Parts: sequence; structure tokens; C-alpha cells
Amino acid sequence: MATTTTATLGNSRTDEAFSTARKCIVLFGAIGLITLATVAVMAAAGHPTTPFMWIRGFIFPALAPVFLRIAARAAGGEYKAFDRIRTVCTVMPIAVLAVDLIPGICPAWYAVLQGLSALALLPVAVLTRTKAVAAAFPKP
Repeated sequence: MATTTTATLGNSRTDEAFSTARKCIVLFGAIGLITLATVAVMAAAGHPTTPFMWIRGFIFPALAPVFLRIAARAAGGEYKAFDRIRTVCTVMPIAVLAVDLIPGICPAWYAVLQGLSALALLPVAVLTRTKAVAAAFPKP
């Protein structure tokens, strides 16, 4: 049976950090929805779209509720959730930007929208690495 390490939270800094993290994740999802809607409008207008654009367009908004649930568990003091959201929000913007910079993989407008969506996660990566928040989550 796996044990779950729980942090001691409840101070204003950690509460504020997780409140901001939730807002950033909602922004990530909202920009993802805007990107998906833009792809749909472009396709309806006869502009070329690719399966890459559609698939990633669906994945980003679908990830937002998952990230919100993980962040809520982290805000509740669960170390594994804290570590997971901190890692994902650090790696994902880098990976998205790296893929979008591959020549020819997607149009510039799409890369910009996806990049903005992924960049909305950077504050979460930064906030979860502050001394105040990290101190609330001792390693198991």
C-alpha cells in the first residue's frame, strides 16, 4: 500500500500561490479553446489544417481540467500532486515551444497561440519553486 505524504499548508503565501496557479491553468485552457476554435474557423473557411493542429488543439483544453484537479490536490497538501504539477508546468512550455519551432510543422499563427497557452503555465512552475511553497512540501 502506497503512502501519501501530506504537506502543512494554510498560510497566505501558499494559498495565494495555488490561487494564482489555478488562474494560470484556466488561462492555459482558455487559450487552448481559442486555438481550437481558430483551427475550426480556418478549416471551415477553406484554409489548410493538419491532423497535428486538430489533435493538439483538442489535447490542450482537455488537459486543463486534469491540471486543475492535480493543482487542487496539491493545494490540499498532497506531495505527489505538488511534484507532478510543478514538473508538468516546467516541462510542458519548453516542449511545446521546441516542437512549434520545428520548421513546417504548423503555421506561425498556430505556434503563437499554442506558445501563449503553454507560457500561461510558466508562472505555476515559478510559484511552485518559491521557498515559501516548497517549504510547505517536505520531500517524503
